[in-house]
Amino acid sequence: MIRFILGALILLTGTPALSQPLIIAHRGASGERPEHTRAAYELAVEQGADVIEPDLVLTKDGIFVDRHENEIGGTTDVAERPEFADRKTTKVVDGVETTGWFTEDFTLAELKTLRARERLPVFRPGSAVFDGQEPILTFDEVVAIARAASARTGRTIAVAPELKHPTYFAGIGLPMEDAFVAELERLGLTGAGAPIIVQCFEVGPLERLSARIDAPLAQLVAGAGGPADRPGLTYAEMITPDGLKTMAAYADWVAPEMTLVLPRDAQGRSAAASALVDDAHAAGLKVAVWTVRAENAFLPAEHRRGEGLADHGDMAAYVRALAATGVDAIFSDFPGLARAGL
Repeated sequence: MIRFILGALILLTGTPALSQPLIIAHRGASGERPEHTRAAYELAVEQGADVIEPDLVLTKDGIFVDRHENEIGGTTDVAERPEFADRKTTKVVDGVETTGWFTEDFTLAELKTLRARERLPVFRPGSAVFDGQEPILTFDEVVAIARAASARTGRTIAVAPELKHPTYFAGIGLPMEDAFVAELERLGLTGAGAPIIVQCFEVGPLERLSARIDAPLAQLVAGAGGPADRPGLTYAEMITPDGLKTMAAYADWVAPEMTLVLPRDAQGRSAAASALVDDAHAAGLKVAVWTVRAENAFLPAEHRRGEGLADHGDMAAYVRALAATGVDAIFSDFPGLARAGL
């Protein structure tokens, strides 16, 4: 057990890797419980996750809360709450026009009256059974869940917070970085050995954080587009050998979309692995791929089973294929199935 705990910390902090990748519970066990809830995180720990992931957005009163996006119409019951009907609005976030209800228009006290719901009920009716039971969590509360789980299980359960839309929030008078650093300092999570991986799709926030904290940082990379704060820079450019060397100056991890590691052909089948993992390791970066899901709709063709897009395929086999490329961590909505695949 001590070897496992030390191994997890070694992998987080940048010294030699484990023989198996870490399992990062993407928004908790979000394939089986509404995402970002206590139930989702605690189930993920029970299923063997090494890391639990909260996405962080800000409230009107500047508190970090755990939602995938600042628009919460699809993940809470806000649309059914008549007292908040007048908060529905349309905004442009990172160039995308979105209509709904936004966390920055609510105080924490108001958000705490809402209840979480399943974001993909057509694919996950079993999770939707738990709609309406769980409140929105703060970042503090997620860290407390991880710490309680570590004490309970004897394993180090880390957290992997993702800062969502920091440039957008700065533009509306809610800058994230100072508040986030203050939060990490208060929680004792700024050191190189802290059980945390801080993620962001933007570049500037990570560059600035690297000068202020020693905790591990992860640059998220999508299969298309580029960071919202660097017009003209593409993610494709960032994962070239030269781009990865530049990234390694401020980040410890690169976190690419899984198809950047195992591309898919025209028939949706996995093709040969790309050079990304080897290139990243050569640059001194660890690699965490996202996001592995059990439903056929999200799996390569060779791992699909049954006829329906919501049917579960052979996710464990896909996890093994990803692990064989040498990745250091795998994000999954189904951490138990991911663990079973290793």
